[in-house]
Amino acid sequence: MTHDARPTPGPSAERPTQDTIPPTAGERERVRRAIRDHVAARRPVPPLSLEELRILSDEVLAAAGLEEKFRGFVAVLLNNETWREPLAAVPYDRRLLLLPQCLRSQEACRAEIDEFGLLCAGCGACPIDALKTEAEALGYVVLVAEGVPVVLSLIESGRIEAVVGASCLAALERIFPLIEAAAIPGVAVPLLRDGCANTDVDLDWLREAMHLVSDRPADRIPIDDLRARVDAWFTPDALEAVLGRPAGETERVAHAWLAKSGKRWRPLLAACAYQAFRDEGGEEPLPDDLHRVAVAVECFHKASLVHDDIEDHDATRYGEQTLHEQYGIPFALNVGDFLLGEGYRLIAECHAPADRRAEMLRAAARGHRNLCLGQGSELSWARRPAPLAPEDVLAIFRQKTAPAFEVALRVGAIYAGATDGAWNGLGRFSEALGIAYQIHDDLEDWNGEGDPNDGLAMRPSILLALAYERATGPARHLLESVWRRSLQLDTREEAVRTALTELGVEQAAHDLLATYRGEAVASLGALTRSGLKGILRRVISRIFRDVQPGGATREPQAQDAPRGGQSAEPVA
Repeated sequence: MTHDARPTPGPSAERPTQDTIPPTAGERERVRRAIRDHVAARRPVPPLSLEELRILSDEVLAAAGLEEKFRGFVAVLLNNETWREPLAAVPYDRRLLLLPQCLRSQEACRAEIDEFGLLCAGCGACPIDALKTEAEALGYVVLVAEGVPVVLSLIESGRIEAVVGASCLAALERIFPLIEAAAIPGVAVPLLRDGCANTDVDLDWLREAMHLVSDRPADRIPIDDLRARVDAWFTPDALEAVLGRPAGETERVAHAWLAKSGKRWRPLLAACAYQAFRDEGGEEPLPDDLHRVAVAVECFHKASLVHDDIEDHDATRYGEQTLHEQYGIPFALNVGDFLLGEGYRLIAECHAPADRRAEMLRAAARGHRNLCLGQGSELSWARRPAPLAPEDVLAIFRQKTAPAFEVALRVGAIYAGATDGAWNGLGRFSEALGIAYQIHDDLEDWNGEGDPNDGLAMRPSILLALAYERATGPARHLLESVWRRSLQLDTREEAVRTALTELGVEQAAHDLLATYRGEAVASLGALTRSGLKGILRRVISRIFRDVQPGGATREPQAQDAPRGGQSAEPVA
């Protein structure tokens, strides 16, 4: 690749690199070639999780005979190589060039520094001015800053879809979880040495990355655009377009229930899977008929909520009275049953080939059946309440909550024409995501953020299970009374909360959440489509808010999770 550019000051030949960077340009290039050969042979799919990166780095270190001290350098270059093609497909004006302030000449620099970073004065004493001018001419947004909070805001705004940058290895370790959680293409050139000023970088590598370009369409699925599209499918007018005008009270209430605000992760996942597996390119508009499939998935979910609320004696949902509180149990049951019928009807009447319609119906039916089995386990416990071990609670989550995500993904993938082998990783992903989702829900309920409070409603809770497992003496007696319903939690809530705090249960639940969230991330390693892998990683990030305000991240843990209960079929 050739390109015109202003001359830039090169690396200072008299200054050695730091110990963790190969000392000569020739040695660094040899490592990069070895990594490119390894990636070409192994064909890893980005975004790479930290565990995937560790495995690949071990392979390269062994194959190239490199010292362990170069592991960080190798990991950065490996990640770069997997993202080269996706980054090249992103237009220049959707990219960010992130430069470190430490490239400046400490003695000669006349730039000012504000809260957004360094304001280059264009003196030419360091490479920053030339790189900035060259990148801006291409259309880049350029920042000269450490930049994590600013980068986060640009990514979240949707303005930036790829990042090219230079940084020290320590900073790259901090930034990696942010970029990985956002599943955004990124190429980072490591600085040759640490320091607050007068550092060096392989400028040819940096400028090569800046100019990467490809005629291939970007493989990044726009999650915010899909989310907006899915939300628009549940307005009253949009629902009427696929369900028909309500002809009576049952239909009117069912439509209004579908339109109630909710997180709508399931129809979003169906749309994500369709977009990832579709035969046409990602630039083609979504077919109108996908609306039917997404609404069908939500019909199954909203029907299950109606029935759950009755069976669990819940009085509120979405901050309002539940349907059975408003209309009575018989009417609410009928609305739930009607929604199930509507879901099956929408799938049966969509314009997919007959074999795909049959497979979608089978997936939904398996899910419906398994949901009833999972709810049945909980209802059986409610008839003879007794303390449950954490693995028993997780088994209920596995049947009731986890496979709901799989049914949404499978229906979307089947509608797009994907075959069985294409979704081998989705079962493990859905199971881990669903269990993590329910643990997260239990934590929110216990902290007063959920609706309603599962502890007060006395359903199996992971926090109470963890607490009972750890408790001894009076605390164990108190918790057993709560589990057996011989003591209503709301009459001794303060005492129970004190016991849970003293037992460290909330932190234990957060640790368990991190385990299953990490397992969901790790499961994506089995996927062979970058678009699908990327959007599912971003779904995890959105559900659990992996990327925090100010640029902080919550890195998932990779340790094995407790495995309780039997595996389950999909649930709607």
